[in-house]
Amino acid sequence: MDLGLKNKRVLITGGTKSIGRAIVDAFLAEGAVVGFCARDKNLVAEREKEWQGQQGRVTGAALDVTDDPALKKWIDGFAAQGGIDHFIANVSALGTDDSPAGWRKSIEIDIVSTVESVRHAMPHLLKSGQGATCTIIGTVSLNEAGPGPVQPYRSVKAALVPFVKSLAIDMAPKGVRVNMVSPGSILEDGNTWGRQRDANSERYQKTLARNPMGRMGTPQEVAACVVFLAGTTASFVSGANFIVDGAITTRVQY
Repeated sequence: MDLGLKNKRVLITGGTKSIGRAIVDAFLAEGAVVGFCARDKNLVAEREKEWQGQQGRVTGAALDVTDDPALKKWIDGFAAQGGIDHFIANVSALGTDDSPAGWRKSIEIDIVSTVESVRHAMPHLLKSGQGATCTIIGTVSLNEAGPGPVQPYRSVKAALVPFVKSLAIDMAPKGVRVNMVSPGSILEDGNTWGRQRDANSERYQKTLARNPMGRMGTPQEVAACVVFLAGTTASFVSGANFIVDGAITTRVQY
């Protein structure tokens, strides 16, 4: 299937690890031109060299997304080289603790920096014309409350759902589609679930048992949905919270 992404210019926050890395991989496989950022300067350089060695048209930047002037400069700089057709906001504070500092960190990274990055990217997406997209990475945790320690993660991600829907309605007449992709339990070596698996923790076993597919997902399965939503084949999809969870959530979306 041709997704119409060849030579399209894509900008991704948090592109060196896990889902972000898989998203970069997926867009490069479609022939897109990709820019990505992350905080770790050495890892950014390592990923950039790796992808360029595979003939990928990609550039990386070491950047903390909470540094708003630097964030805007990076977005505008990429756009100055040929525009932005697709923007993916992927950065998250993940599981911060239930403390004032934890809540502030989650709000600053997951809400404020995401909203500001979209605000900075939107003028360039509008210039791109029909077919430009903005995709925000959420989580299925925002759909359901559950047992376990209270964390800001699901609450701050939930706050982005009405933001996505409202922005999608506003941008639809202007040719920009806006969606959210919400992953379920994603497993890979070294990530949170990978460590839980290696420790054979009760939490891992219970979560695994809850999934009707009998397994957790992969970063590549999430990335495939992100790329699909950016492609021309999804040209009538906007304002959606696209859940990628193997049917683990029981909530019905109307």
